[in-house]
Amino acid sequence: MSAMYQAEVPQYETLLELVDQVNRETLEHDPAMAGRLSNFDELNRLGVERHGAIRVGTADELAMLRRLFAVMGMVPVGYYDLSEAGVPVHSTAFRPVADDALAYNPFRIFTSLLRLELIESDTLRERAAKILSERDIFTREARELVALHESQGGLTDEQAERFVNEALETFRWHKDATVDLETYEALQAEHRLIADVVCFRGPHINHLTPRTLDIDEAQRRMPQAGMNPKDVIEGPPRRDCPILLRQTSFKALEESIRFAGERQGTHTARFGEIEQRGVALTAKGRELYDRLLGESRRRTAGLANDEHQRVLAEVFTAFPDTEAELRRQKLAFFDYRLTEAGRQPGRAGDADIETLIEQGLVEARPITYEDFLPVSAAGIFQSNLGGGQSDAYEGNANREAFEAALQGTVLDELELYAERERTSYQSALQALQD
Repeated sequence: MSAMYQAEVPQYETLLELVDQVNRETLEHDPAMAGRLSNFDELNRLGVERHGAIRVGTADELAMLRRLFAVMGMVPVGYYDLSEAGVPVHSTAFRPVADDALAYNPFRIFTSLLRLELIESDTLRERAAKILSERDIFTREARELVALHESQGGLTDEQAERFVNEALETFRWHKDATVDLETYEALQAEHRLIADVVCFRGPHINHLTPRTLDIDEAQRRMPQAGMNPKDVIEGPPRRDCPILLRQTSFKALEESIRFAGERQGTHTARFGEIEQRGVALTAKGRELYDRLLGESRRRTAGLANDEHQRVLAEVFTAFPDTEAELRRQKLAFFDYRLTEAGRQPGRAGDADIETLIEQGLVEARPITYEDFLPVSAAGIFQSNLGGGQSDAYEGNANREAFEAALQGTVLDELELYAERERTSYQSALQALQD
């Protein structure tokens, strides 16, 4: 998929080179970070880590995607209501959940389902539904191989190779629209994202995102590399202990489109994104984050990135910025493991976890946030679609409807992090007592 997207969007290759350079320099200048990432099994995954984003139009498409991603060990995690930020979709992220799978290849696809019920015009809503009903975004062989995987519990190497080739066709860019220019413009006037979902043969990848270790430096260098970055970095401010997720992107490219009737036009939706990941926050931590983010959004509206980040950092001084405080106040999730000293015979094992950490017998490793933030995602979408916020869409969360369309249950990301922390905590204490 990455190779395909590089061929389709050449600036994405430039973006990968920029991120790789920033990461190498960051590690060279900070040997402690390099050692830490290596010890935490995060260095090897850095170069292959990606998240992509697609948008689909119908429940049937979403349900089939769930089955397709299951072939690759990816399951739906998290429910995101982007209508709260004026975008007429709700979403999930298909990703691995096992520790070994995340360490091997942490690939995620942020998948959004268009909410036709939020389109005010009955005529336009019915027209969009009819257009979507007439397309099939999957090849016949892709459907057959998914069914084969389900019936036999896996695929042979040869079948798996064919599956990858067929699945890629779902995400390939097609410059021929399935509608005439008038229909495209009518849907675009409602919301640019609606036109992007409805008017093409499939849910083309609209971005693939590498992970950087210094998003501020990557943002600063993007213009030098010929990329036009979005105005501000989404998410929390720069911190000593990064939390959750920070994101930026270069703005979407204008691409030539051939509409029905051979009329020519342009489409703007596909872009390049960069992300920097921090520690996953507990429910208590997310509540504090959301409150501070809401306050900062009121104070930073319209500010350029440097001033925006300054005010954001000022607001977030209320959020503890050491691992010890994040842990003690139960604001973030940690993975507990015995140190080398803790694995030696004769060590004491009857103290509380904080004492064991102070004694150097147990270490607490921040658990990386593997998921997304709805306000940040909507900010990325809006900056690259060229559309503003629509208040008409706000406050329309409907997880039940989304799961009905998915024909499956969305996993709760907080429960996944909590279970990982709980399991590691119990294992560390048990090992000390053995």
